[in-house]
Amino acid sequence: MKLEAMKREPGKSGQLRRTGRIPAIIYNQEVNQSISIEMRAFDKAFREQGTSSLIDIDVEGTVYPVLVKQVQMNKRRREPMHVDFYAVTADQEVEVNVPIEFVGTPVGVKEHAGLLDVQRREVRISILPRLIPSEVELDVSALEIGDSLHVSSVVSKLPSEATVLDDLELALCAVVPPRLAEADETEEAETAGEPELVGGEAEAEGEAEAASEE
Repeated sequence: MKLEAMKREPGKSGQLRRTGRIPAIIYNQEVNQSISIEMRAFDKAFREQGTSSLIDIDVEGTVYPVLVKQVQMNKRRREPMHVDFYAVTADQEVEVNVPIEFVGTPVGVKEHAGLLDVQRREVRISILPRLIPSEVELDVSALEIGDSLHVSSVVSKLPSEATVLDDLELALCAVVPPRLAEADETEEAETAGEPELVGGEAEAEGEAEAASEE
């Protein structure tokens, strides 16, 4: 996917947003370019690509392959306010969170009224940009009540060149009994909150710029 962008001078972010564009930055060890992008175009790309797929950003004729590192969101409007893009190079491994898609209906859910309790929906890996998978599918149909899957379960689903950075013993999902399922749903409803940031932790360049502009 490709996005068009324009160079910009830091500052006047509010005025920029009123024109339908959002401030952003493209950076790595060698690049630090302030840009603006059309809000609707970015929103569409981000919904489709997420933080684990490459996006080409054309900045007035110069194309940067990037990953979305972090998105600062307006909590009330649920609109992006500032984006950090990390520029990648073909021969440099990057760390990304790859989404996990759970497929099938567990036996414990279908036959015993249990619930599939999903604890993690992504796995963090280090890999060359061209090899980043869009997602990993895990079949949960054989799980009985009490069964679980862990990060180790996704290793064979990833490219052989990938290095898994998460603890292999971390639980991804489990099938829990009906009564426990109801308790978990109640607790989740009581503690739910809106995230303010999407993506990884802010890098120094993007974080400093966003703070100085607001």
